[in-house]
Amino acid sequence: MKSFRFGVNVGPSRSRQEWVEKARRIEALGYDVLTVPDHLTEFFAPIPALVSAAEATTTLRVGTNVLNNDFRHPVLVAREAATIDLLTSGRFVLGLGAGYMQTEYDQAGLVFDRGGVRVERLAEAVAVIKDLMSGVPVTFAGRHYRVTGHQIHPLPVQRPHPPIAIGGNGRRLLTLAAREADIIGFTGITFRGGGSAPDPSGWTVSGVDQRIELVRTAAGSRFPSLELNALVQRVVVVDDRRRAAEELARQWNQLSAAEILESPFVLIGTIDQMVDDVLARRERWGFSYLTIFEPYLSAFAPVVARLRAR
Repeated sequence: MKSFRFGVNVGPSRSRQEWVEKARRIEALGYDVLTVPDHLTEFFAPIPALVSAAEATTTLRVGTNVLNNDFRHPVLVAREAATIDLLTSGRFVLGLGAGYMQTEYDQAGLVFDRGGVRVERLAEAVAVIKDLMSGVPVTFAGRHYRVTGHQIHPLPVQRPHPPIAIGGNGRRLLTLAAREADIIGFTGITFRGGGSAPDPSGWTVSGVDQRIELVRTAAGSRFPSLELNALVQRVVVVDDRRRAAEELARQWNQLSAAEILESPFVLIGTIDQMVDDVLARRERWGFSYLTIFEPYLSAFAPVVARLRAR
């Protein structure tokens, strides 16, 4: 059973000082990883923000959660990933995804293909990125990308490449992650309607069971080496956990209070109850790496303090 790691997916900042202080606080509270999303909104651009966060800290790992593959050519991703890994002394984690927010594609003048095509394109990109970061000249001819005799510089510190995380909820994406990633990110959410209608029905115990088994089967002999990550959507510190779950159930209208309390994507209760839940979910599903969102940074810190060495 893998030891726990804890990460924070960080939201917008208004200045360099705020960003640096945020990174240092995350490290001081005992979190292992700072990650940033990749959306064309008020967030910082991921790569320069992560270099700044790493420069402001000592041991904190930094990563993307996750880069939208359709925003960048894989040759550029490989080059930037290798460079940031060098500049952070090997503290970088490359998170990749297929993209899901159609509004961002529309605003940037990009074609929003159906999900299967986006995942197919991501699969080709992962192959190109891995080959390039190995240091050899790469020639690749796929349906979506062509590379001819290209070699990147510099090479990453971590060999053969920085850890690759692929996250999502769909079967195609999780199958790709199982076969190619080092970290499998489970979100439990399906974004329907071009990202306008999040569906958390995959948060149920049966939904998680099915996806874990899917990854186990697709990964084959790789499975024991994979790190399983859960993206925790809510952290609610409260004495009456049932009542809090019932309030969330009324908001989401797709899950019962009991289903919410059992889900690995929600933590509700006292610190003791959360610690017990995190331990139980690692035992059942193997979730040893948990990522929370920045608003829950302080609320979740006591759980991190209790479990980070276990």
